[in-house]
Amino acid sequence: MKRLFVAVLTLLVIGASGTANAGSSTKGTLATAKAGDIDYTVYLPHGYAARKNAKVRYPVLYLLHGRGDTMQAWTRIKADLDALIADGSVPPVIAVLPDAAWSERGNWYVDSAYESGSQVETALTRDLVSHVDSTYRTAAHRGARLVGGYSMGGYGALRYALAHQDLFANALVLSPAVYNPLPPADSSAREYGAFGQGGEPFVDEVYQRLNYPALLPTLDRDLPVHMFIAVGDDEWANPDPADAKHDLDYEAATLYNAVRRSDAVAAEFRVLDGGHGWDVWRPAFVAGLQHLSATLNATPPATLPGPMRGTAGADWAGGVTAGGTLAYAASGSISGQPYAGGLDAVVSRAQWTRQFGTAANDRLYGAVDTADGGVIVAGYTRGDLDGKHPGSPADDAFVARFTATGERAWLTQIGDPAKADRFYGLAAAPDGGAYVAGYSSGSFAQPTAGDKDAILARIRPDGTVAWTRQLGGAGEDKAYAVAASADGVYVAGVTSAGLPGGTHLGGTDGFLAAFGVDGAPRWVAQDGSTGDDLFGGVAVAGNGTIVATGALGGDATAGARDVLTAAYATGGAQRWRTVAGGKGDDAGAEVVALPGGDVAVVGFTGSAFGVPVGGVDVFTVRLNSRGKQQAASQFGTARADGADAFGEENLYATLAGDRLLVTGLTNGDVFLTEATP
Repeated sequence: MKRLFVAVLTLLVIGASGTANAGSSTKGTLATAKAGDIDYTVYLPHGYAARKNAKVRYPVLYLLHGRGDTMQAWTRIKADLDALIADGSVPPVIAVLPDAAWSERGNWYVDSAYESGSQVETALTRDLVSHVDSTYRTAAHRGARLVGGYSMGGYGALRYALAHQDLFANALVLSPAVYNPLPPADSSAREYGAFGQGGEPFVDEVYQRLNYPALLPTLDRDLPVHMFIAVGDDEWANPDPADAKHDLDYEAATLYNAVRRSDAVAAEFRVLDGGHGWDVWRPAFVAGLQHLSATLNATPPATLPGPMRGTAGADWAGGVTAGGTLAYAASGSISGQPYAGGLDAVVSRAQWTRQFGTAANDRLYGAVDTADGGVIVAGYTRGDLDGKHPGSPADDAFVARFTATGERAWLTQIGDPAKADRFYGLAAAPDGGAYVAGYSSGSFAQPTAGDKDAILARIRPDGTVAWTRQLGGAGEDKAYAVAASADGVYVAGVTSAGLPGGTHLGGTDGFLAAFGVDGAPRWVAQDGSTGDDLFGGVAVAGNGTIVATGALGGDATAGARDVLTAAYATGGAQRWRTVAGGKGDDAGAEVVALPGGDVAVVGFTGSAFGVPVGGVDVFTVRLNSRGKQQAASQFGTARADGADAFGEENLYATLAGDRLLVTGLTNGDVFLTEATP
């Protein structure tokens, strides 16, 4: 029968007692069947006992001390924790400080098979976590738990985060005493029986079985772990030069480079000025907790549902229609379809899948439904898709139409015979044809004005080209999106030196260009900062305004880039402009018109529009007809979603009834999910 004792005590902390808005503490002892008593201290945030907070649930930090230390070691960060909570850097949290007295305080937080060892890991990860959740008002899910530790405790935090993904989504790993493949001869990891068996205090096989290299291949990428690793630049050095690779700064860097390659881990690494002590661990605790605070949330994050589309290789999203047709580029065969090589274009719906391509790369960048149940897709090819372009030395743009039963009705491949041409945007035309936009490095409708020009083309319902337009300045200009109404066509993109009729603001600018349905130029607007900016998505809202979204990269941004969204009247006047984002890299990719003049902006974020999930997540923001935010959400996986490794968007969205369909890239796969508009 388990014995439980909890006593309310006063926790004395250097420089923190009696301060306003300071947290309080309790101490307790939990009796376990396999490890004896667990002594622990619990930090409770200011206001925890207030009646108004009686139903509030809190995230929990589990903080593990180093070898030879006690739970009192962690109490020195109480003042920091109070301050972080008070200034809003982190949410109010509960902190649990277990005392690891087993094996002469050299237990390494594992279940030991040594003759005098204890089941420490089981006691802490199961008994203690269960007890804390039943005793305190915790948010009892993995996203609301962080395990942290320094030195031996850093080893424990790392192991618990990887071996117990169901319990911990966040790990603060400070100067971890981890060694790969084995500890050096003089390491205390060999002395206390943590990695022993029977009468042997240390067994190589036991250590390697419990160490992180053995855990990484077993991780579940649907349970993402966020990890902050820090180490001092003057940590203790092994006296034997042959053991230099076991210096903790070296081992920590090796650890980081291993975990960052896992699909289940989003990791950050810092090297601080200092040695193996609190001159490193205290500031690292503050920095790490600030970094992880966005994902340490009482509200569970929204993860991407499976299954993913694609192959074992790298695949790319290419569009989604309101009727549920999914377009993408695959690096292998899909549903038994013939694979031509490189990347093949794939058009798929519930009833059929069609894969087509050449030995080179063939990419899709947009899909729209037709009134008769068919679908039109657009993109580019580096091969001969239509049988009329053998030996093409550069990319050609193409448009293709498939019938309701999946038969290819036509394919039109166009472009400068010797230069690169690509379609990046597609919009349906009222007569069953389409508008396509992108760029040309050569003569598409006229000789290029600079390095690349933006292009626009009108495609008739039979696949023939009605007209083409080319727009460019002295620099590089690309169109990324196109939208159409009954009386106008609108192209959004990026310009590096300015367009005729526009004003260059510096760096690259986002541009919006208006044309008549006959292709007649109307106006050009540019937006941005002195930095690098762009527009990547555009839509005509229900009230007739043209709304473009993209990224603002100038000095005024909160992070690397922020989401820039602007609305324009049909005559070109800007109606409103919003900038949103956080400390990370944020960008808008798509605008979807909603009923009543509202729009949904879909993009990717390294910040917090909702509860962050991984390194880069997908966000959706609803804006009303005046540009005011009405709602926001965020979802993703442990790795980058909606953008590639270089921060380039690979994301598409459309409205299907009252559902927002979103497709994009996630770690080489293609996802399709529903979001609330």
